[in-house]
Amino acid sequence: MGDNLAARLLIASLVGLAMIGCGKADAAGPDNFVGDAKRGADLIKNYHCGGCHDIPGIAGADGNVGPPLHRVGTRTYIAGYIRNSPDNMAAWIEDPQKALPGNAMPRMGIPQKDARDIAAFLYTLK
Repeated sequence: MGDNLAARLLIASLVGLAMIGCGKADAAGPDNFVGDAKRGADLIKNYHCGGCHDIPGIAGADGNVGPPLHRVGTRTYIAGYIRNSPDNMAAWIEDPQKALPGNAMPRMGIPQKDARDIAAFLYTLK
């Protein structure tokens, strides 16, 4: 029974994550957001984000568990639920289970500074 529930949660989460591609992000964008995009690209490699996500510009980041992150900086929602903003993206990366309990993305133990730098990189993907 637990496997069935886990499978349903995974499918529901992946559907929700796939919906992050609907629309565009706020026009405000990351203008007031503080994060180091270059460091974020390195951190994406260190945290092995490409094991689950297809991420342009990151060698070997061709995972197919989570949604592809192409143009993630232009999307309206994160996980089909949370308004896409740099601060929300950083909070999602830091603790996706707090942001949307039960979703498929695990908490990776990413500290706030690293999450902000990763978010800064992701916002370059437009």
